[in-house]
Amino acid sequence: MKKYIYISILFIAISSCDDFLEVAPETILTQENFYKNQNDFEQAVTGIYAPLQPLYQLQWQLNELRSDNTYFIYNVGNRGGKPTEDLATFTVETNNATLQSNWQYNYQIISRANLVLAQIDNVDFENSVKQNLKGQALFLRALAYFDLVKNFGGVPIFTAPPTSYDETFKLRATKQQVYDQIILDALAAIDLLPDRTTQTTGRATSGAARVLLADIYLNLERWNDAEVILTPVLSMGYSLLGDYADIFKPANKGNSEIIFEIWYVTGTSQPLFSTFPYSFIPQTPDPAVITGVSPATPNGGGSNNIPTPDLIASYEDQVEDERFGASIAFYTGPGSMVGIPNYTNQPYIRKYLHPHAVYNQTDQNWPVYRYAEVLLMMSEALNEQNKSAEALTYINQVRDRAGLTTDITTTVQGELRNAIINERRIELAFENKRWNDLVRKNIAISVMTTFGTSVKNNPEVYYYAPGNAPPPNSFNVTSDFLLYPIPINEIIVNPQLQQNPGYN
Repeated sequence: MKKYIYISILFIAISSCDDFLEVAPETILTQENFYKNQNDFEQAVTGIYAPLQPLYQLQWQLNELRSDNTYFIYNVGNRGGKPTEDLATFTVETNNATLQSNWQYNYQIISRANLVLAQIDNVDFENSVKQNLKGQALFLRALAYFDLVKNFGGVPIFTAPPTSYDETFKLRATKQQVYDQIILDALAAIDLLPDRTTQTTGRATSGAARVLLADIYLNLERWNDAEVILTPVLSMGYSLLGDYADIFKPANKGNSEIIFEIWYVTGTSQPLFSTFPYSFIPQTPDPAVITGVSPATPNGGGSNNIPTPDLIASYEDQVEDERFGASIAFYTGPGSMVGIPNYTNQPYIRKYLHPHAVYNQTDQNWPVYRYAEVLLMMSEALNEQNKSAEALTYINQVRDRAGLTTDITTTVQGELRNAIINERRIELAFENKRWNDLVRKNIAISVMTTFGTSVKNNPEVYYYAPGNAPPPNSFNVTSDFLLYPIPINEIIVNPQLQQNPGYN
């Protein structure tokens, strides 16, 4: 069972006596005296992982909800969810709390990684352990910067702990400079990390670092580099599970398809459980009718990240394709929102909803990378290099596992490109991939403009109560809105940060 250790480093400035300034009290932990042995660094690296838990409780808002995969059930009686809805309707404001949290959690990961990397070579312990810990820190720093650059563009780069107040204020680096740093970190992590056979379950591996780097290369359209870095992953012992639904079951954590996932646990003295499955179910008088867990809070359920009619229609065969039933369920019964007394075949995400004991506390992990995505990455990288016939092998492995009896056969590059993107949409539904896929394939503006028109023209089809609709300024999708605004609190603290175009 993964335990996350939170490390607090206290800094005390005593100004009343010069003698006291010369020697820090022995009971006080500082950066200089904490890192003394292997165990200290193992605890510190565990601490780098910790912000991933709250980060991935909210990542769906910036990814799936931003896309044509999911929407929300409009709550007439409680408008407290508007900041979340703004992310879906392209009306986001610079004080959005989710953006602020995303920025802070990612920089918390970066800061903790920098502390470890700055100190670890100053302490002697077994080199293989040291290399592993360094590799994990570099991987996590790369993962955090990758998330930041996708969401905000160029951001300040910190690769060492600041040594003065002034050093905490930096200008935004360019987008390319951020990518250059991410690539350096990922390459170093690949060399330092062990593979999945010898690494502790739940920790970053050389395979995970390779897949992260391949993801970066796909975003940069470095197709050959993506192919080269992915090829060894095909022989690292990863494999597709026979049953798609089994991938996500808490009982199967760390299975052969998982390359990297965010771990959550229940039954500990710390709040290490996941709550996101409850955000994805419709509000009802008794959510136990969906979750099976009582007692439950009335109106429980977030009514967010609801599968759209567009996504549902994109499945080729809802009976033959096992992914449909494993990913999406439907509820018919009483509702608890103003204007929605009852639901009829209301879709919601089933993929992450599994048996658990306590209301709103699950041990459901969040998959970040898995082997099916590796196969689709390889298919894309090969197709973009005009190796379409070879690319078919990989996409059809994914389809075969899903139960589809019809293979993709086209070798026309454009047609296969569209097939791969659609296959990613289905295979990786609700795994925070769709929005970035739309952006990196340069189709976000057209797809989301069309989607927005559908929502405005048919609001009740998209879960609005009768008489309600999106605001007039919604879905004004321009190139400016392919990035989110820099959180306004960060600009207030550091006026050197320039806001992204299109945001006041």
